Amino acid sequence: MPKGKLMVDAATQRMNMVESQVLTSDVTDQRVVRAMRELPRERFVPGAMAELAYMDEAIALTPPGPDRRWLLPARTEGKLLQLADVGAEDHVLNIGCGTGYAAAILARLARSVIALENNEELVAGARRNLAELAVTNASVVSGRLSAGWPSKAPYDVILLQGSISITPDDILDQLKDGGRMVAIVNDNGIGKATIWRRLGRSMDARVAFDAAAPELPGFAKAPAFVL
Repeated sequence: MPKGKLMVDAATQRMNMVESQVLTSDVTDQRVVRAMRELPRERFVPGAMAELAYMDEAIALTPPGPDRRWLLPARTEGKLLQLADVGAEDHVLNIGCGTGYAAAILARLARSVIALENNEELVAGARRNLAELAVTNASVVSGRLSAGWPSKAPYDVILLQGSISITPDDILDQLKDGGRMVAIVNDNGIGKATIWRRLGRSMDARVAFDAAAPELPGFAKAPAFVL
C-alpha cells in the first residue's frame, strides 16, 4: 500500500460486506444482518489474513492438507443462518465451527450453542475468540464432526459449516421433533443448501438454494469399488 494512503478501517469494511454481499443475497433476517454488522470478522481469521477478512470468498483457516478448513463467505453464511430460522429459545449445534464466527452469530440468535470442532488449534482459537467477545451462551467442544454431540441433544437447530456428500443420519437423530438441520449438499460437484426438518419419526428434506463450500472432514462418500 502506498505511503500516505489510509487503510479502510474494519468497521467500514464490515458495513460494505453487509451492504454488497449479504443484503444483495436476499438475507432479510434483521437479527442475522445486525450480528454480521457488529461482529469483528477479522478476529476469526489468521492474523496474516486479517486484511482479507471481508472479501467475497472462503478464507483458509488452516494450512493446505486433506482436512483444510475454511471460513465460509459472508453471503453463504448469512443465507444458511437465515434458512435455519433460529429462535430466541433454540438450542443449537454448530458443526465444524472453525474459529467460532458462526457460533458467535448463533449465540446472538439462540438461547444456547454447542460449537463442535475436531481441529485442536481451531478449538483453542474459537474458545479464545468467544471469550474475548464475552459470549457466554456458546460452548466449544472437541470431537469427531460426523458424530455430532449427542450428550447435549436433542437440538432445535443443527448447522454444518461446510459441504457434505452423505446424509448424516446419526446427526439427524440428534434433532428434536420440529427441529431442523441445514447444510450444503455436494452432489457430483454441485452444491445445494438443504434443510431437513424432523416431523415425528419422519424427516422432510428440501433444497433451498444453490451454494458452494469446501467439504467438511468425515462427510465424504466412500470411494466406489471398481472391478
